[in-house]
Amino acid sequence: MTLLIYILLGFIAFEHLYFLYLEMFLWTTKKGIKAFGLKSKEFAEDTKVLAANQGLYNGFLAAGIIYALLNNNMNLAVFFLTCVSIAGIYGAYSTKKITLFYIQAVPAIMTLILVLLT
Repeated sequence: MTLLIYILLGFIAFEHLYFLYLEMFLWTTKKGIKAFGLKSKEFAEDTKVLAANQGLYNGFLAAGIIYALLNNNMNLAVFFLTCVSIAGIYGAYSTKKITLFYIQAVPAIMTLILVLLT
């Protein structure tokens, strides 16, 4: 893997670890409510179990990317980048928040293209 691909994979893994942190630990705080555009503290409280589950899945995506990085496994990197891309596309579609597409899917798609071209 080239240095640029390593950096991009590291960035995507970091993003998903941050999503894990936001969703599992900050969901009901001002920062979490603002980050996800939640309608109220009460709504955040009512949905915190769902958010924690989402966070866990983001952690699994990060773990897979980190494992691929540590083992220099391009096939595994492609698999997890594909998963992240699909999650970002679906998330943007289902929430009608295009910023989710740019934050999650675009970096993964760009990195996926670079990995496939090398």
